[in-house]
Amino acid sequence: MKLAESFRVAFDALRVNRLRSVLTMFGVVIGVAAVVVLVAIGSGARDLVRSEIEGLGSNIIFVAPGELAFGSAPTISRMQLEDVGYLGRVTGDESDIAVALNSGETVRAGHEEAFANIVGANDHYRNVFDRPLRRGRYLSGTDVDTRRRVVVLGSGIADRLFGDVDPIGRQVSVAGGTRFRVVGVLEEVGSTFGQTRDSEVHVPITTAQRMFGVYRVDFIAVRAPSKDDVPRLQHEIVDALESKYRGERFSAITQTQLLGTIGTVLGALTGVLAAIAAISLLVGGVGVSNIMLVGVRERTKEIGLRKALGARQRDILAQFLVEAVLLTTFGGVTGIALGVGAALTISALSPVPAVITWWSPAVAFAVSAAVGVFFGLFPARRAGRLDPVVAMRAE
Repeated sequence: MKLAESFRVAFDALRVNRLRSVLTMFGVVIGVAAVVVLVAIGSGARDLVRSEIEGLGSNIIFVAPGELAFGSAPTISRMQLEDVGYLGRVTGDESDIAVALNSGETVRAGHEEAFANIVGANDHYRNVFDRPLRRGRYLSGTDVDTRRRVVVLGSGIADRLFGDVDPIGRQVSVAGGTRFRVVGVLEEVGSTFGQTRDSEVHVPITTAQRMFGVYRVDFIAVRAPSKDDVPRLQHEIVDALESKYRGERFSAITQTQLLGTIGTVLGALTGVLAAIAAISLLVGGVGVSNIMLVGVRERTKEIGLRKALGARQRDILAQFLVEAVLLTTFGGVTGIALGVGAALTISALSPVPAVITWWSPAVAFAVSAAVGVFFGLFPARRAGRLDPVVAMRAE
């Protein structure tokens, strides 16, 4: 029997049992669609994290106490504001060093209120992280030195508290009643790691330390003059801090290292989720094998008649194998279409973009075809080995 004839017979068999064929393909459809969707979401999340980290600014070294690694326990910071001057002698330019102290607090203006991330910052913070102003001015060195109660609002907080009214010169209360005068509003910058940076409220770090009753800074950020200077500065900064704070460990990590670590974690997570989704392909393959065995039993007489008329064992094997492959191939194509549509819908309705890579539908299609070959081989071999006399006698 020619291959074209095998395809024709397989199409006829699938068309005769439409409902059974559709139900058999369902497991393959769900498996392929799940793989495409999960890989698309994982790729989109990785690209989103990459763009957000790069948006923090170029050549920035983040310095924090302890080991900056996934799964490591948090370490209480011993770093202080005076470390800016100390590290300035290491880097050569104190204006390239920013410090921050963070706390979530409620900010009120009149009858309006909003929850904000209070950032105690020095006057270099805006330049290090490239935060342009919408209006007004940023925190000055004098504000930090004299612990002034002045505040720079993120665009989201400013719009929430004041609407269309110019907030410059107006009063806001922070952390249960401490009053601040608004001196500036930052430009809109969007979100980082799912948290909007437009809900930040910047106050002088000395004021924040007094308000929260602490003397530490949570982290130090250093802008390197160029990418070539980053490795050298990392080692020098860590050595300098560990020399000052004996027995303490510090980490200096760059955007590239953050991207590499987060990318590895997201890639592994995407792979695990895709592997879990692929299990449904195996379940679908078992269903294909089961239905094909039922088909062999139902068409035993037909097989016997074909062999009596001269059909060889390989002809019968090809007929049933092609039928199994067609089932999984149709299911694979349908699953790819369903998965792409679902990924585009999720991307349109959620903040996480879905990036459809060329290889995920291709791999899903190849796997679905392989499932048809693998799980269709046993029923096809069984059909091909039937004795024609015994087959024609079957009831």
